[in-house]
Amino acid sequence: MSVTLELGVLGVGTWAPEWADWDQARRVLVQGAPAAVAVGARPGALSLPAGERRRAPESVLIAIEAAQQACAMAQRDPRELPHVFASAYGDLAINDYLCATLARTPGGMSPTKFHNSVHNAAAGYWAIAGGCVRAATAVSAGNASFGAGLLEAVACACAAAGPVLLVAYDIAARGPLAEVIPSRSAFAVALVLAPSPPVAFARVRLRTGADTTALAPARLLLHASQAGNPAAASLPLLAALARREAAALRVAAAPSLHLDMEISF
Repeated sequence: MSVTLELGVLGVGTWAPEWADWDQARRVLVQGAPAAVAVGARPGALSLPAGERRRAPESVLIAIEAAQQACAMAQRDPRELPHVFASAYGDLAINDYLCATLARTPGGMSPTKFHNSVHNAAAGYWAIAGGCVRAATAVSAGNASFGAGLLEAVACACAAAGPVLLVAYDIAARGPLAEVIPSRSAFAVALVLAPSPPVAFARVRLRTGADTTALAPARLLLHASQAGNPAAASLPLLAALARREAAALRVAAAPSLHLDMEISF
């Protein structure tokens, strides 16, 4: 049975090698502007305390950076927002480190890296950064993780009749994992969503469906991450938001479940 839900987008945040924030992302997606982020740059994630920021891995930093941008744009207190963090693979660099260390020198395992390996690490750091004690969910659904996270966030927003923060993120695979996991770059996106708010940056009508038949393909390779990061499944939606163009999009939420989205302004 199909379910239709309506919601508003109150805030957007994003980080990628091509941009540091939503304003730069809009220039890239609308104008094809050149990359503005220096090679090897790390996101600021300034809402994290300095000590936590030093210990945080790349996956956490990009997720926190996108989340704080979205909350600022929405003018919402992070402490008041339930949040959903979605990632296909978690921190692949730490996964590679754990596997290599266990195989070679198990006694040399870093406690800090071990606790950063759990899938809800980014959500935990976010709770520390914002002092949030609202409900938190960590989602993983392979290449459908963005869609699964979106569905979870929308369901939570409608159930709670209030705004929810969604963050989707993944980083590049490292070591032997790079040979089997198709994640080639870092990418994070965050959205503050609310059910039918009176004022919103954009509105989305979302309907579930029981297959994953693709709509007409999105513009090929909006940027390099589109084919190389599961969280970049959000790029067609980000492009529509950046261009303020009404659009009909489809994203997978599971092997046999998709979400059809109608975006309006």
